[in-house]
Amino acid sequence: MAAAPGPAKKGGLPPRLIEGYEVFLSGRFRSAQARFRALAEEGQKPTTMVICCCDSRVDPESIFDAGPGELFVLRNVAALVPPYEPDDHFHGASAALEYALMALEVQHVVVLGHGQCGGVKAYAMIAADPETPRLSHSDFVGDWIKMLAPAAERLGQAPDPEDKDYLHRLEFESVKQTLINLRSFPMVQVLEHRGYLTLHGAFFSVSDGKLLALDEQSGDFLPIAEKAHADAFLEARF
Repeated sequence: MAAAPGPAKKGGLPPRLIEGYEVFLSGRFRSAQARFRALAEEGQKPTTMVICCCDSRVDPESIFDAGPGELFVLRNVAALVPPYEPDDHFHGASAALEYALMALEVQHVVVLGHGQCGGVKAYAMIAADPETPRLSHSDFVGDWIKMLAPAAERLGQAPDPEDKDYLHRLEFESVKQTLINLRSFPMVQVLEHRGYLTLHGAFFSVSDGKLLALDEQSGDFLPIAEKAHADAFLEARF
């Protein structure tokens, strides 16, 4: 039985990351050197910002087959963005949004939720039992996911905080809540009103790779590229 990988040497990186970097150099970087050089010289010009969860299973660059410089990505627990709060506190999400809209002039902002979201489940558990143990005495996660309260209120009382159907619906509502919070920013309101910016809601199913897009008129999440998704499950024939 192989020994478990040890910690990285002081000042180094985990072995898996070094291996991955070597593969990157011999593959993607080698074939796209001109692209990287142009990005370094000309700067980034993405047209789309994706706001997604920190969850390691959800990688927007892979899901959308995006190359370097195509997506401006913001990751937050449960893909949440706080509402507009112009105070002297630190606002990482607001700063990233401001930069994307005002400096990069992105045309689209996509809020990408996902299945089996740990942040959404944590909110449901704490809402059902306020004595639920926190991850640390600071409770940064617990404070952050309080932003889901309006989304949970729209669904009504949870039958069971671990009910899969309820959690799935709360995952959908969390995407809608982030869209609501985004529209509390004056810059978003102005750009969207003038037609320079379009907001989108989307949902990725980790278990089967299905992608859904929010129809804001109906409030429903509808499947995208259904034929391509079905074809992905067909057995290869040689």
